Amino acid sequence: MASKEQLTAAQKQLLRKRQDLDFWKKNALKIRSRNRIAGLAIGAFVIGMFSYTILSVKQERIMEDIDNEAKINYIRGPRTGTNS
Repeated sequence: MASKEQLTAAQKQLLRKRQDLDFWKKNALKIRSRNRIAGLAIGAFVIGMFSYTILSVKQERIMEDIDNEAKINYIRGPRTGTNS
């Protein structure tokens, strides 16, 4: 092969593309595993946020029910022997 000074622009581009292709072939497994780890981490975060949101909404509903029961009991007044 000729020295780098004698290479044309097209040959330099082809050489660069070959080097990039070799890099991706050599590191494909490592990159794929990193992508899987990142995907699992993002998925776990999304599932956690969704679960937390559902749980907090459920707790708000329970608190509203408790508040409604408390209002009803406050309006009715205390239960004594005379009004029970």
